[in-house]
Amino acid sequence: MNRIVSNSHFKFSSDIIMPKRIFKDLLFLMIITFFFNGCGKIPMEHKADLVLRNGTIATFEDSLPIAQALAIKDGKIIFVGSNQDVGKYISSTTNIIDLNGKFVMPGFNDSHAHFLGLGESLLNIDLRNAKNWNEVISIVQEAAKNSKPGEWIIGRGWHQEKFSPAPNPNVNGYPIHDELSKVTPNNPVMLSHASGHAIFANEYAMKLAGISKQTKNPEGGTIVKDNNGNPIGVFEENAENLIRKFYDEYLSKRTEEEKLNHYKKVIKLAGDECLKKGITSCSDAGQTFDVIDILKKYADENLLPVRLNVMIGDSYENMKTNLNKYKLIGYGNNFLTVRSIKQYIDGALGSRGAWLLNPYNDLPKSTGSNVTPINELKKIAELAIQKDFQMRIHAIGDKGNREVLNLYEDIFNQYPNKKDLRWCIEHAQHLSNEDIPRFAKLGVIAAMQSVHCTSDMNFVPIRLGNQRAEEGAYVWRKLIDSGAIICNGTDAPVEDINPIECFYSAVTRKNKEGKTFYPLQKMTRLEALKSYTINSAYASFEEKIKGTIKKDKLADVIVLSNNLLTCDEEKIPDTKVLYTILNGKIVYEAK
Repeated sequence: MNRIVSNSHFKFSSDIIMPKRIFKDLLFLMIITFFFNGCGKIPMEHKADLVLRNGTIATFEDSLPIAQALAIKDGKIIFVGSNQDVGKYISSTTNIIDLNGKFVMPGFNDSHAHFLGLGESLLNIDLRNAKNWNEVISIVQEAAKNSKPGEWIIGRGWHQEKFSPAPNPNVNGYPIHDELSKVTPNNPVMLSHASGHAIFANEYAMKLAGISKQTKNPEGGTIVKDNNGNPIGVFEENAENLIRKFYDEYLSKRTEEEKLNHYKKVIKLAGDECLKKGITSCSDAGQTFDVIDILKKYADENLLPVRLNVMIGDSYENMKTNLNKYKLIGYGNNFLTVRSIKQYIDGALGSRGAWLLNPYNDLPKSTGSNVTPINELKKIAELAIQKDFQMRIHAIGDKGNREVLNLYEDIFNQYPNKKDLRWCIEHAQHLSNEDIPRFAKLGVIAAMQSVHCTSDMNFVPIRLGNQRAEEGAYVWRKLIDSGAIICNGTDAPVEDINPIECFYSAVTRKNKEGKTFYPLQKMTRLEALKSYTINSAYASFEEKIKGTIKKDKLADVIVLSNNLLTCDEEKIPDTKVLYTILNGKIVYEAK
């Protein structure tokens, strides 16, 4: 009977006769092959597509906080460790980047932005840098020269508190439409406030909407009028819809092809802006079902440029009918997730729409606006918990935040068996001291935007008074020390989507002029970076697949010119994104 000696590579039979020398050579080869297969050699099929080495890699993993190298294959991280050990993942086809000591971290994850709004803002007039109302008028006048009669002129970013000098005349600091209307007689104009919670309309747009002295304020909104009762052109909160619905009608006349081409352009613009700034994931804070259909179509075609976690912003009736059909988790190779609902309880501080427990310091007759009735929010929250959807409610004022916390607590008590809900309050900008510990106690995430603090710091004390501002405005330190989780973002296009600027705000609380806003509430650098990566992933239930640099996680990483953990404070704003790597591919490289 024949005896067979075999391994995975060779078979020998005792009936085969061969010279001893050849037999010894083959036996040696067999031993060497066995040794390398069993002692750490990586088979060719497991070799890396991309290797980063000789860097300072901040993993945000406690088991290995800093590494030198990482290897990527098929969109995932397959190794994190030393320069020496990464060598075994390299083949002749591996793309190798020598980092020369540069800083590597997980891609930024903006936990609250308006992704499509960002793209739209890049198509329309950008008024964020307008120094005064005359400059706004000049910019819009120039746009009108290049517009056809009847064509809408759209812009965003003006803020009356940032104008110098202040508009004259004005109502509550707001300019009056007369001068703008004179230079735009043939076009309706709609200019969104920087906060997105008010619009400015010219005379053409107001006539189109039938706005007059007699027009009454809608529920949860205000038509700002002068002492004679004349509308000045400013529409706060829900009053925006009086003008916006006519713009929406104008847009609805586009063909289906025109709509799709528009969205394709908007998605591309927003994606390019995110990738060049190191953002690999973005939570879009509110889209209707018809827009989600378009995003799903682009996910099917592999055309989404960044990973999107899209919050549903639609009516109660539509959600009641459609929620079951629209829950998407990791759809399109983890590029589209839909599992949360976005709602509003109040407005913004800049437009005095934030709902306060006590009146505004600079407008004592007002405590802001409750833009969505509590009973309606409760119905939506009950629907969310029944359908296993996350709630994410916009609340800026201390009264708004308290009411949302009360609502969440009530719902949680009604459904005690529902666990790990991770419901969020979006912005959580101004809090009462007694409500701060409730975030951690209830497990509510504070989805905040550090850059809002330094962008708004000049007018926050004017609105709230110094005592209230110090006690409860952007109190990151108090929230973190109480055990709450903060995730970070920019609310773009309200602010620039630049995460470096937002990070700088988080760790310094300094604005561009070098002024500091209550520095005791600063985050540490590690806290700030985690708020923008793993905490944001946690807020979207995706912490197992992204947010840190770890074997088997998605290969979404960035290379920066400065080490954000150790570089001099004044060098943080100068930090450049050198590479953005998404799904294992280099999608942006600095020139």
